[in-house]
Amino acid sequence: MRRVFFGGVLILLLVAESLAQQYTIRFATVAPEGSTWMNVMKEYDAAVRKESGGKLGFRIYAGSVQGDEKVVLRKIRAGQLHSGGFTGVAMGEIAPKVRILDSPFLVRSFEEVDFLYEQFDKEFREAFEEGGYVLLGWAEVGFVHVFTSTPIRKPEDLRGLKMWTWEGDPIAETAFRALGINPIPLSLDNVLTSLQTGLIDAFYTSPYAATVLQWYTRVKYMVDVPLADAAGAVLISKKYFDTIPSDLQQILLRNGKMYLSKLTRLSRDDNKKAIEEMKKRGITLLPVEEQELQYYVHVGARARRMLVGKLFTEDFLNRVENSLAEFRKNHKASR
Repeated sequence: MRRVFFGGVLILLLVAESLAQQYTIRFATVAPEGSTWMNVMKEYDAAVRKESGGKLGFRIYAGSVQGDEKVVLRKIRAGQLHSGGFTGVAMGEIAPKVRILDSPFLVRSFEEVDFLYEQFDKEFREAFEEGGYVLLGWAEVGFVHVFTSTPIRKPEDLRGLKMWTWEGDPIAETAFRALGINPIPLSLDNVLTSLQTGLIDAFYTSPYAATVLQWYTRVKYMVDVPLADAAGAVLISKKYFDTIPSDLQQILLRNGKMYLSKLTRLSRDDNKKAIEEMKKRGITLLPVEEQELQYYVHVGARARRMLVGKLFTEDFLNRVENSLAEFRKNHKASR
């Protein structure tokens, strides 16, 4: 009798919980369990549940269990999922102009990154909404570096690399082709195996991602100048978002901004720590001389022009580049 009683109580509690939570956002990401990205996402979920009185919350699928980012997009379109944590490739399918944030050698500091997000926030949000999504918050991946099995001393050394690019990523493909590299496109989950078999011997990602995904264990060098700053965002289907009452929408947006800003700060710290950890484990940082750096900056500018009409307009690119130039001028003058 006692077991029957407690079993009945448990069922009642589960039913009460399901009735209380009227809106369950099914969220998927490639970020693995235990990572900073997932830890903060769980904090975000807990805050939303608490403030909404249990009416609103996430059901989180981590570590690519729902597939890579493109698969997640398809599942959102089919109504199987509602939300996702996305990086450049997927964001580009939703709002191509946002890929300007991932452009090679566009930004040189966190101050410049933050300036771009603030300066063009309205346009980016509108672009996402036109693509059918609402931005819950930016979740920056961080500065991306090139990792290799062989040392890169000068630009010509790049041309012999078997460089991975994320399959379907026009930014990376254009950047590497501008550098004289014929990249090898692969999905994210094939990178480690391809490094182990020798199909590729170089890749690009943030230092923290390289450690979390264990890719760094298959290379020896990291170029000590970032290729780009990789954007990330948590997005929710506008179709589903519009079914949520306005008071709960505000809870979702307000906490999204707060916790995902926290994630960006922590990611920047994680990337610094990851570099130090990799150095201890034998990764050599390759410095870049000023002459080579200017070459890379020039190639980056050329690559961005090659993407005009494909991802963004020439007018938008000019406004971004001119705004950054003005920011650098003012920032330098204030020092």
